[in-house]
Amino acid sequence: MSEAVEIAPVGPAATTGSVGTRRSWQACAPLLLAAPLLFFMLAFYAVPVLSMLMRSVNDPAWTWSHYASLAADTVFLKVLSNTLATSLIVTLGTLVLGYPVALSLARAPRHAPVTLVLILVPLWTSVLVRSYAWMVLMGRHGLINEALLALGMIDQPLHILNTPRATQIAMIHILLPYMVLPIANALRQIDPSLPRASSGLGATPWSTFRQITLPLSMPGVAAGTLLVFVLALGFYITPAMLGGPREITLSMLIAQQVEQLNWAYAATLSTVLLATTLLIIAGLSRLPGVGNAFRMSAR
Repeated sequence: MSEAVEIAPVGPAATTGSVGTRRSWQACAPLLLAAPLLFFMLAFYAVPVLSMLMRSVNDPAWTWSHYASLAADTVFLKVLSNTLATSLIVTLGTLVLGYPVALSLARAPRHAPVTLVLILVPLWTSVLVRSYAWMVLMGRHGLINEALLALGMIDQPLHILNTPRATQIAMIHILLPYMVLPIANALRQIDPSLPRASSGLGATPWSTFRQITLPLSMPGVAAGTLLVFVLALGFYITPAMLGGPREITLSMLIAQQVEQLNWAYAATLSTVLLATTLLIIAGLSRLPGVGNAFRMSAR
């Protein structure tokens, strides 16, 4: 009785098979390495968020009435406009204050380590602690009012705390590093020979900055602006502690509705906030030159 004998391939066929197997494993390696994180984000973030958002159209039944009512909700419209205005003011404030700091980081390498430490130290402190510190500074008997009274510049304490200005000042301080670091990174990537060539051709320092430095730093400006604006949209702790009761943000309104167990309305507001953020990101990326700036800053 004869037995079939399987002969393993040798030569070029075996080599081709092993190379193909190795390449397939190399192609799957990044996915396998990221699989634990993807599973974690899916189980503990994506699923809960989707479950929360489904409440906006499935409470008590499938309906879009919660979204339809927002158009006539004056409280929602005022809160949304206040949130967008606050985010815009904070973004402009961080840009105005952060660009010179980023320029100094790129132009003064000697002092860059000290400046970088001063920028990063606040990031190592909790937002809650920094908000409490601003409450101490801006209070009726805080350091700012006490200093102004001691200098004779005012006769009575100023009302700074629990105002929109207090919220904006504190948010600018907290979000400033997120504007400085992308701009500084873009400025460091500028070829130093370009400003020298501009000066050699007779251009003034202002002309060199306006025609060379500023345009080439726009990838960092675009990245920092988008990052700060998106973070400011969802800020909660600082507006809740420093803002006034009438100038609430969308995140504060969502928290109030959750505390009142009004899950459907809270889910609807959360969906609107998420959609607004995504639309702003998509809109900014389509502006002339900004999309290329985002792609360059991501490299």
